[in-house]
Amino acid sequence: MKLNITTKIVIGFVLGVIIGQILHSNMDAEQAAAIANKFQILSKVFLKLIKMIVGPLVFCTLAVGVAKLGDFAVVGRIGIKTLLYFYFATILSLIVGLVVVNVTRPGEVQQWPRPAAGTDTGVTGKSMKTLEDFILHIFPDSFFKALSENEILQIVVFSLFFGIALGAVGEHGKKLIKAIESLSEVVFKIVGYVMQLAPFAVLGAMTGVVAMKGLEILISYAYLMVCFFGGLLFFIFGVLWAICLVMKIPYLKLLAHVKDSMILTFSTASSEASLPQQITALEKFGCSQRIIGFVLPLGYSFNLDGSMMYMTFATGFIAQAYGIPLTIQQQIAMLLTLMITSKGIAGVPRASLVVIAGTLAQFNLPVEGLALLLGIDPFLDMGRSATSVAGNAVATAVISKLEGEYTES
Repeated sequence: MKLNITTKIVIGFVLGVIIGQILHSNMDAEQAAAIANKFQILSKVFLKLIKMIVGPLVFCTLAVGVAKLGDFAVVGRIGIKTLLYFYFATILSLIVGLVVVNVTRPGEVQQWPRPAAGTDTGVTGKSMKTLEDFILHIFPDSFFKALSENEILQIVVFSLFFGIALGAVGEHGKKLIKAIESLSEVVFKIVGYVMQLAPFAVLGAMTGVVAMKGLEILISYAYLMVCFFGGLLFFIFGVLWAICLVMKIPYLKLLAHVKDSMILTFSTASSEASLPQQITALEKFGCSQRIIGFVLPLGYSFNLDGSMMYMTFATGFIAQAYGIPLTIQQQIAMLLTLMITSKGIAGVPRASLVVIAGTLAQFNLPVEGLALLLGIDPFLDMGRSATSVAGNAVATAVISKLEGEYTES
């Protein structure tokens, strides 16, 4: 019997956990780390291959979609609707994070020794871009530089201009549109080849994480993980489902289409890993190609729902762990601050932790409290990345519905 890609990924996940725990239990920390790094090469190679094709895929999909549209006013209208929805979803995810941490109180229920003042967490809020830097960063110096550095936002900006210009030249542009469509087919064929490596990437990623951290850490952080993952599940099956009910979008059918993308993202803790797969899934679901090509790339910079929820949850957890009460006014101010600063994190390594560090410093909370989360962060990252995939799938479906470009599959 031939196994499908999802089954292979699940097998890779389970084997990775088992092998990782065996290594962790039978080796000292230094040996386990050395072996883990070798296993993670599989995952790193896969992610590099994904990054290799994401830029060309975004360009082909978006440029052709906009060119066929051929109307700058319509592109602007779709862009405004998309950004408004992103901010709406961001507010909801930030609120869910605050509510969950206030109701469950994980920082008070689970007590660990507090990291000493000045403890180096390896994360600093100073890495965050200013508003000016962020705005300038959106526009590429060179399209080829943006492609080589995998700057998705810059690729989107160039693709928009290119697509509008391509549509404006009329008959002369039709041959080029067909050529780019043919190039898109080639890129999707490459995606098919790369996805065959996904189970090995998952095996390597899980073996590496578990070998270094061990499953024991899940036991010591059990309550915190139950609280956070419970919040993620509420967001996925409560908030996102409610949005789809209002928009009359068949949510369970949507989840069925993107489940493979969510499983892959969960296993590798990388939203990017499933982007090509998600494009195909949303096309099968009934969303138009040009809406997908526009909304998804923007979503990976502006609509990371799982990460947004984690920011308020983690900040509240650290305040609780240090016995520092936050008033309603402070929490509202924190929410508004994160709503703005979280939009400038595209391309920043460990972006969620960077923003959390900046927020802690701004509200005079101990930045060294991040050390309480560093050990468990790789596991939490799996959940928040998968949630962001679900959030972007809903965003794409909503914009497709608003634009009358959703055809029920």
